[in-house]
Amino acid sequence: MTDTSAHPDFRSPDFLLGHIRHTLAFYDARCVDPSGGFFHFYKDDGTVYDHRTRHLVSSTRFVFNHAMAWRRFGAAVYPDYQQRVRHGLAFLQQAHAQPQGGYAWQIDWDGRRATVQDGTHHCYGLAFVLLAHAHAVMAGVDEARAGLEATFELMEQRFWEPAHGLYADEATPQQWQDGQVGPYRGQNANMHGCEAMIAAYDATRDAKYLQRALTLAESITQRQAALADGLVWEHYRADWSVDWDYNRDDKSNIFRPWGYQVGHLTEWAKLLMQLERHLPVNHRPAWLLSTAQRFFDTAMRHGWDAQNGGLVYGFAPGGEVCDADKYFWVQAESFGAAALLAVRTGDEAYWDWYDRIWAYSWAHMIDHRHGAWYRIRTPDNRACSDEKSPAGKTDYHTMGACYDVLRGLGVP
Repeated sequence: MTDTSAHPDFRSPDFLLGHIRHTLAFYDARCVDPSGGFFHFYKDDGTVYDHRTRHLVSSTRFVFNHAMAWRRFGAAVYPDYQQRVRHGLAFLQQAHAQPQGGYAWQIDWDGRRATVQDGTHHCYGLAFVLLAHAHAVMAGVDEARAGLEATFELMEQRFWEPAHGLYADEATPQQWQDGQVGPYRGQNANMHGCEAMIAAYDATRDAKYLQRALTLAESITQRQAALADGLVWEHYRADWSVDWDYNRDDKSNIFRPWGYQVGHLTEWAKLLMQLERHLPVNHRPAWLLSTAQRFFDTAMRHGWDAQNGGLVYGFAPGGEVCDADKYFWVQAESFGAAALLAVRTGDEAYWDWYDRIWAYSWAHMIDHRHGAWYRIRTPDNRACSDEKSPAGKTDYHTMGACYDVLRGLGVP
C-alpha cells in the first residue's frame, strides 16, 4: 500500500469537499465578467491575462462549475452561484450563439459585442453546451430545459450518424451552411457526448438520453476499440476506419493529440462505471466493468512514471511513452476512475492507485497557496509556464473528479 501518513486522508469526504472549495476560491472573486460570461485566462496567482478571448469550452465549463457548487453547498455558502449559472447561459446565447444556428468555438468579447475568431462548429462544443444546460436544470434553473432539448436536437440534426452509432466531429461555417460535415471523426466528442447524455438523463429522466449514452459507449469502447488493439484510439476517417497518422507530429494537441491518451482511457473507465450504475441491475452488460478495468489497468501500466511519479500524457501503439509531460486532467480523471473501480469491485489495488495518484498530485500539481491545479508539469515535475488556467481548463476536471468520488462513496 502507498504510505499516505504525511498527507490528508484523500478518501475522506471532508477532504474532498474542502479541496473543491479551495479550488473554487481561486476563481471565485475574479472569474465573473459583469459585461457577460466569465474570464478564461489566469496566471498562477490568479491574475487575468486576457480579458477578451472567450472559448466555448470554458464558457460552458464555468456553468458546470457553478451549478455543481450550488447543488453541493447551497445558497448558504455560495449565495450568488445560481445567478452565475444564469449569467453563463445568457452569455452562450448572447455571444457564442450564431444566427445560422450552433455556437462559435472562439470569440473576442469587447464588453458589448462578440466578434467571431473561430466559427467552426464542433460537436465537442455542443456536448458541453448540453452538459451545461443539464447541470443548470439540476441546479434549479428550470428555463434551461428548453436549451437542453434544443441542443440535443441540434446534435441529432447536424452530427449524428446512425449507421455508425456515433457523432461526426466538425463543420466549417460554410459546411454548416450547406448542411455538411468535415471528414475528420474523433472519439473525444463522443466521449464527452456520453458524459453529457448521462447528465441530461439525470436532469430529465428521459430514457432517450441514457440509451444514447450507452450507444456511444458501446460504439467507441467495443467496436472502435476492436480496430485499435482493444483500446481507444483518438482519430478516425469519415468511414470510422482508424487514422493512425492524424497529428502524428502533434502529440500535445489540446483537443486532438496523437497516441493513446492515458487520461481518456481512465475517463472512459469512469464513464463506464457511471453508466453501469444508471442501468437496472438485470440490464447491465458485462463489458462495462471488464472494459473499464482493462482500460484503467492498461493506462496505469503504460502511463505511470515510476521514476518521477505521476501519469504521462500519451503512449504509442507499441506501448512506449510519446509525451511524458504531466497534465492536471489526466491525474484527476484517473483518481476518479480508480475510486469508482475500487467501490465497484472491492479490490484494494484500485484504492492504492487512488492514493498514489492523489499523493503525486498533492506534491506536484496543486497550488496550495493560491488554489487550483497547475496545468502541466515537465516529466521531472518542473513548471512549464506561469499560465495556470488558460481557456479550456477552469478546473472542471479536478473538481468534477472530486464530485465523482463523492457520488461513488454515496455521499448525499
